[in-house]
Amino acid sequence: MDPHLLRTFLAVADTGSFSAAAQRLRYTQSAVSQHVAALEADLGTPLFTRRPVALTPAGERLRRHAALLLVRLEAARADVTRAVAPPGRLILGLTPLAWAAPIATALATIRAESARLRTRLRVADRDRIVEAVATGEIDLGLVDGFTAPSDPLRLPEPGAGGPRSLGVAESPAMVAVPATHPLARRRAVDLADLADAYWIDAPEVAPFGRLPVDGLRAGLRYDGADATVLAGLVAAGHGLAVLPQPLVEAHPGLAGVPVGAPRLVHRVELLRLPAAATDEPAERLAALLSAAS
Repeated sequence: MDPHLLRTFLAVADTGSFSAAAQRLRYTQSAVSQHVAALEADLGTPLFTRRPVALTPAGERLRRHAALLLVRLEAARADVTRAVAPPGRLILGLTPLAWAAPIATALATIRAESARLRTRLRVADRDRIVEAVATGEIDLGLVDGFTAPSDPLRLPEPGAGGPRSLGVAESPAMVAVPATHPLARRRAVDLADLADAYWIDAPEVAPFGRLPVDGLRAGLRYDGADATVLAGLVAAGHGLAVLPQPLVEAHPGLAGVPVGAPRLVHRVELLRLPAAATDEPAERLAALLSAAS
């Protein structure tokens, strides 16, 4: 199956429209129709009903495989490229709240060891970092989230042979409130008791929908990826947020109230492909972060 045809198929499946898929891919609508028709001819079965556009049972089965096939193809391409690339390159991807002092220290150490090291940092949301590690687009990923103590993060699985994760940091989870807020004096608070409070939904920084409690409501949505902006919004009284203790303590306008129930910690995990285990300087950075955990 041609990867180009699979990408077109997934675009139609995701958008539910041949015209919307054409806009996403910057193709003509007739080209999208031709790609789907060619794939259907190759497989010998319809993949979509046309009016309305919907996946057939065969299309549903293909959809489960197509994304994984494309990820593995990109990973193979990146692995070959890595084998012939000049040494001294490190691309590190991370979610906004994954950055912490031990990471900065470890990165400074390996850069001091190699003055010619070319280093690049990329900040993105958790799903994008997982995908970028799986395809070899970045050498190492650092992702974060809130989970029960000692529990791993629930990450998307890009398929067999995908990234392996290792916990490298944990800190207490706090309900961040303005320093003058009545809750600031509390020793602990249950999230379920804050159902009537206004929260800030920040999908790129601290996704509101991933908190393990129902009934909370967002009064403001922040679509940026800057953790200091989110902290500033909380300090100014625009809503509450669950944040890691170090970030709360670093902001003079915030107070942090420990989460009583459900028990939560902020966890950071290191992601890398097993096939990249001998790559330098990614191996060196991974070793330093593992030793610091």
